Amino acid sequence: MKAVQFQEFGGPDVLQLTDIEKPAANSHEVVIEIKAIGVNYADTARRQGQYVVPTPLPFVPGAEVAGTVVEVGDKVTSVKTGTNVVTLLGGNNATGYAEYTTADERGLIPIPEGIDFEHAAALPLQGLSAYHILKTMGRLEKGETVLIHAAAGGVGTIAVQLAKIFGAGKVIATASSAEKLQLAGQLGADELVNYTESDWEQKVLDLTDGAGVDVALEMAGGDIFDKTLSCLAPFGRLVVYGVASGEQPKLFPSVLMEKNQSVIGFFLPQIMKKPELFASSLQELLMYTQKGELKLTIGGRYPLEEAAKVQMLMQNRKTSGKLILIP
Repeated sequence: MKAVQFQEFGGPDVLQLTDIEKPAANSHEVVIEIKAIGVNYADTARRQGQYVVPTPLPFVPGAEVAGTVVEVGDKVTSVKTGTNVVTLLGGNNATGYAEYTTADERGLIPIPEGIDFEHAAALPLQGLSAYHILKTMGRLEKGETVLIHAAAGGVGTIAVQLAKIFGAGKVIATASSAEKLQLAGQLGADELVNYTESDWEQKVLDLTDGAGVDVALEMAGGDIFDKTLSCLAPFGRLVVYGVASGEQPKLFPSVLMEKNQSVIGFFLPQIMKKPELFASSLQELLMYTQKGELKLTIGGRYPLEEAAKVQMLMQNRKTSGKLILIP
């Protein structure tokens, strides 16, 4: 089968379309014919050798897939061949940038009627991230104010909507251009801030009458982290889920004491280890999507062989919404 693989760490050019052996299903696994693949910053971190956990070489990136079950293991009981499913592939065994992959039956969620493969693939990683950053880690309560960085990105576009669904009193969205801010506004953000402006953090404080935000979503690192921390209200929670800039911020924990603030790390694979959190929340997200309450923004569809181009566009911040690869 065709797959995109890298044999060394580096830039997008290390991604190569190649032929590898088609996988077979073990006892509790299924083989999925992949119809759509979600592209994520985690894929670029893997490629650069900067992922949270070590990446073995050679490696086929991609953890987010939607497709059709074409083979089941001899102990599989929960799904049959022909079922359309969406799933997140686990850890170093993920092979999402490919025509076929295997997945444990326990992580499969049937795709509801009315949702196509592309929109289903756009949901798991970034949808579950947004969901659990806000609800599980951020402990968002009704009426609270939320600050969402990169609000036109994959996690951001979903987080803006979920924050409103969960009852946030005010959602402040940041992005790097007027076009991206317009998208965040269309998705329900109450206030829009361009974070390329030098005094953006003061504008955030002004929008809260100096009180600060209760929950902040931060994935850039560097001075964005420092300025976000300065926007936090007493008892505020800053949830870190990435370092897209590559610049690790410095934190002096004692600064949190004065206002009883928290800085919380989020890593989705830890959620995946708790099936009771993973399955129910993904089904809830699919329900919101099916009902039209949650709109998924597809920023671009590309053939599998253009994976390098897609990662480059994403890292250069030339895209908005969710990017999809089609085998």
